Amino acid sequence: MIKRFIDFVDSIKNMNELRRPFYIILVLVVLSDFFVHREHAAFFWDHIPGWSALYGFISCIVIILVSKFIGHEWLLKEEDYYD
Repeated sequence: MIKRFIDFVDSIKNMNELRRPFYIILVLVVLSDFFVHREHAAFFWDHIPGWSALYGFISCIVIILVSKFIGHEWLLKEEDYYD
């Protein structure tokens, strides 16, 4: 069952059909943050609607960039490194 799901999502045709619902869900999640009660927020940025989504998005971008930098600059070896 999981293989069929992965094959379905992996198809370019199906991915183009799924892109719009994914964007709609993303917008709904960010908009729902405007209706959350924030009386007991610990920090000032916890009162900003959409902050968690923005912070999570930026964090993911930073993790990807740092991982790629470490992978290419430190872990990647020349083709004949072990010869």
